[in-house]
Amino acid sequence: MGFGGYLVVMILGALISGAAALWVRTSYSKYSKKMSNSGLTGAQTARMILDRNNLTDVRVEPIAGKLTDHYDPRSKVVRLSEDNFKGSSIAGVSVAAHEVGHAIQDASGYAPMKLRSGIFPVVNFAGQLWFPLFFLAIIMGVSSTIGSLFIQLAVIAFAAILVFHVVTLPVEINASTRAYGLLTRYGVLSHGEAGGTKRVLTAAAFTYIAAALTSLLTLLYLILLSRD
Repeated sequence: MGFGGYLVVMILGALISGAAALWVRTSYSKYSKKMSNSGLTGAQTARMILDRNNLTDVRVEPIAGKLTDHYDPRSKVVRLSEDNFKGSSIAGVSVAAHEVGHAIQDASGYAPMKLRSGIFPVVNFAGQLWFPLFFLAIIMGVSSTIGSLFIQLAVIAFAAILVFHVVTLPVEINASTRAYGLLTRYGVLSHGEAGGTKRVLTAAAFTYIAAALTSLLTLLYLILLSRD
């Protein structure tokens, strides 16, 4: 149950995460080649949706990289990767609408998003703490008094990480649901084109599900180890 068991958990996690990443890449690649009939770029789509929802103070900016799109609640900025910012593909406008969905969540005080932001500092600290605790527990022996204490603290720290991943799920799923509704309601995509939106955003959502499953596996391993 020592590092050998952790290696098994890491391999399973890598397989789950790899499958999710492959699904995202293939879905995004397919629909990044299909242009929206509206001709609106991701930046124009984001700006239009923000303005229609009275979020004129939220900026839309390009950011380097691929699939680096995100909403920054501290700066009130929707950042879109350069291809999505300038392009008018179905994938690009879908991602833009998804990030705007986060801006709308922020403005409306969406509870899961507020909770995620609130616990982030604690989770960030727990993320840095759990592995050194786990490592020390293995070195000292989990059956020893100090080793047992370290592994139990590692369980508590990693439980916080799992909570963060679980809270993230409704935040991302809700943003994707909003994106689909906004794109069809405002006529950016037809219902036929929006089928691509569903595929792209469903694949993206699975990456968060994969992260939660991987975290759950790791936590279960740590719990079993603590009871060894």
